[in-house]
Order: sequence, then C-alpha cells, then structure tokens
Amino acid sequence: MTDTVLIFDTTLRDGEQSPGCSMNLEEKLKVADQLENLGVDIIEAGFAIASEGDFEAVSEVARQCKKATVASLARAASADIERAAAAVKHAVRPRIHTFIATSPLHMRVKLNKTPEEVLEAINASVSLARNLVPDVEWSAEDATRSDPDFLARAIEVAIKAGARTINLPDTVGYATPETYGRMFREMRERVPNSDLVVFSTHCHNDLGLAVANTLAAVTAGARQVESTINGIGERAGNAAVEEIAMALKVRHDVMPYRTNVVSTEITRASRMISGITGFQVQPNKAIVGANAFAHESGIHQDGMIKDASTYEIMTPESVGLTASNLVMGKHSGRAAFRQKLEELGYKLGDNEFQDAFHRFKALADAKKHVYDEDIIALVDDEVLRGHDGIQVKEVEIYCGSNGPQRAILTLDVDGEEKTVTSRGNGPVDALFNAIRVIVPHDTSVLERYEVHAVTGGTDAQAEVSVLLSEDGRTVRGRGAHVDTMVASARAYVNALNKLMVKRGKSAPDARIAG
Repeated sequence: MTDTVLIFDTTLRDGEQSPGCSMNLEEKLKVADQLENLGVDIIEAGFAIASEGDFEAVSEVARQCKKATVASLARAASADIERAAAAVKHAVRPRIHTFIATSPLHMRVKLNKTPEEVLEAINASVSLARNLVPDVEWSAEDATRSDPDFLARAIEVAIKAGARTINLPDTVGYATPETYGRMFREMRERVPNSDLVVFSTHCHNDLGLAVANTLAAVTAGARQVESTINGIGERAGNAAVEEIAMALKVRHDVMPYRTNVVSTEITRASRMISGITGFQVQPNKAIVGANAFAHESGIHQDGMIKDASTYEIMTPESVGLTASNLVMGKHSGRAAFRQKLEELGYKLGDNEFQDAFHRFKALADAKKHVYDEDIIALVDDEVLRGHDGIQVKEVEIYCGSNGPQRAILTLDVDGEEKTVTSRGNGPVDALFNAIRVIVPHDTSVLERYEVHAVTGGTDAQAEVSVLLSEDGRTVRGRGAHVDTMVASARAYVNALNKLMVKRGKSAPDARIAG
C-alpha cells in the first residue's frame, strides 16, 4: 500500500453532464491544461462514443497532455471500447474506463440482464479493453446498492480479465461514510488478488456526503479518488477535488496520505471552471468560496489580528488566493498588465493579450479602481466569447418608468452584422427579444437570469448568468461588463452559441451516471 492518493478528475466528463455545463473544444483544452498545472494524475476527458464532438475532444486532450493519464469512458460494449481506444491512442498514458451496473435494480430495470450475463459482459469488455490499451479501469455502477457477494464476484472477474483499477462508485449518493468505508474493506479482504489493483472512489453528493464518503474510503484502502473541480456534476454534483486535496493536506495527522495536487493552483482552477460553465461558486463553499477566508464577527476579527491561525486552519495563499490590490488603472502599461495576468495565473497568446489589454484600458477608463476580480472577469469573458459564431457588437437601451422599453441591438452572426430594434416589458425583455429576432430560436426557453456585482461600488462590473433550455438540453451563458445590459446581452449570446454546439451532440440517453 502506498500513501499517495491518485486524483482522477472527471470535470470534463461527469462534470460536463451538469445541466448547462457543455464546453466547446477550446474550453476543454484550457481546462485540461489547468488540470495538469493542478497536478491531477488522471483526466477523464469524455465519453468518446457519445458524439463526434466528444471523440474529438478526448483525442485532442490526449494529444495535448504531457504528464497526466487520459481516460475515455466506455460502456461494456465492443463499439464503445474500440472508440475509446481510438480516442486515447495518442496519450502519453492512455486509459479505457469501462463500466456496467451491478445492483439488482439496475441489472433488472436498466440492463435487462441476469447476474450471469453481467459477469460475462464484464469479462468480455475488460478483456477487449486490455488488448487495446495497457491501463484499464472497471467500474461497478451503483456499487453501493449492489449485493456484496455478487459485487465481490464481479470484481474478481474484472481483475482476472486485466483491470488495473477497480472503481466502486456511489452513483446515486446513497452511502454514508461508515457503509462506504466498510464496503471497501470488505472487498479488499475477500476478493482474490485485490492487492494487485488500485481501488477507486466516485461519490455523488445527493446527501451532502460525497467528500466525507471519499475520505472514509481512502482510510479503508482506496488509493484513487474520482472528483471534479467545484464539485460540479449530475444532480447535486460530485466530490470536490479541492476539498479532498486540502482535507488530506490539513489533516495529515489523522489521514496520513498525500496527493500530487499543487494546492496553489486550486483557486485558478475553480475560477476557470466557474467562468467557463457560468456556475457561480456559492459564497460559503469550502476552500474556494468568496467567504472561505472572510471574517465579520468582532471576536473572529480580533483573533485574526492577533494570530490568523486562531480562525484559519489554512492560509489563503496555500490555495492560490491573492489579495485584491488597487494598483492597476488607466495609466498602467502592457508590462504591468502582463505581470498582473501572470500573478493571476493567466498565460495568454499575443493576440489574446492584446485584446485583453485593450479591454482592460476601456475598463480602467470606466472605473476608478480595477481590482483583481475585475481582471479575472474581463479575461474569462474574453476567453468565453473569443470564438463564438455570434458576437455582441453594440447595445443601446431606452428605458424608464413609462414603458414599453426599447432595445437597439447589433450582432455579428458568422461575420455579418445585423441590427434590430425591439420592445419589451423591461429593458432585459426588450434586449432578449431583439436577440430572438436576429437569431430565431423559438423552441428554447430562458429558465434563469442572474446578476451579481464582481466587486463593490457603484461602478462595479456586472456579471450575468443565464440558463437556456431546449428539448431536454440546458446550457449556461455568462457575460461581464460595467453596463449590466451589455453583460446581459453577452451572457445570453454566449448561451445561444453553446446551444448551437449542443444541438450537434448525442441524445440525452448517451449521458452516463458515475
């Protein structure tokens, strides 16, 4: 047994299955690059057979990654496994992650297979995968509701067929720390040759126990944990990478295990995922929430002044936080701006840098002070919109107490500028009506519209998030600007671009629960 716990990040696969979380290829490559900077050991890049887009994404992530193992998910079917192998073939360390359900409920209702048929499928699928790549992971979907005797037989078959990693997921977030840890101890004790494989966790957060369950399994012998940045994922999400890594780092006294996570890259990874997906991190979220290192109580503030360790068990710097400094403004030059970007963890190409610098100058003219958070919002917004086929060019709003309100909007649609004037019940309604006139999408529904200020002050940038749905698909868009209406237009158009991409993806039944 080693004391190193491998981090298997499934942000690009299970995380992307969150409603509205679709990422395009460029975004996935940026995330994969940051995951390598973070030090994760395995990146599950997607489900290769789901669509041509997913296959391309897995393939390009496999080509790009220099250190991490790159995995593709595959059902227990030869077509899935062969497609996964083709997608990861250029990886430095390719892996096929194949799975099948083992609980009585899933076998009977979803698979319509007998237990013996499932065992045969395990043997056939793992054997095929092992002939195609040297590293195969097998998962028992819904392991926590499986019969222990059958689960042990299934694991034994997978090991004999060539699996090197055995994943026992809590697919529906049903387990408790005691029962989850006990399952790992029992399987490791009773399954022949269990010492030849790495046992892995995959916990969903339906009862808010995903991280607790993961750590219980680590204590019981699991040495790989499957998790996502910010805990995004199906339903209530997955165990969060940052929480697991920092729990093992801070409480090494009771959990004497280590990870390869570079903790100072945590905040950067969190902000990147939040920016790309439009999923805002709740303020009281552990490790990366806005209030994680904030203190308002007088008693707490007094203790912090005397010694920060009185109320902080880790330092903000340990997770990559930097203080907001009022040093950037309209007189700042390119060199200072580039240095600030590097401090915030951004590496931009020349064209991206020039675009970001011009937008920074415009922002500095509009705001008295430019905070780190402003620059983060500015750059992330540029990254989000950089290659969209539809772009916001100009927004003009007429509003007041005497409606109806009116919006004049110009969009660039695949290189052609189009301008319309539209009315509505309020400025946002008028603006979104204008977008619908230029780019008709009558079957989609605006499910949510949220606005928050990036920083304090009346001149703060607005960051807007919208949720669009269409035929069972959901997408989130995000936009930032000192003008709330411009930010709103950018957010809606960003979501609309994602919806266009998602229309090309496979049917919802290709989505896989962990």
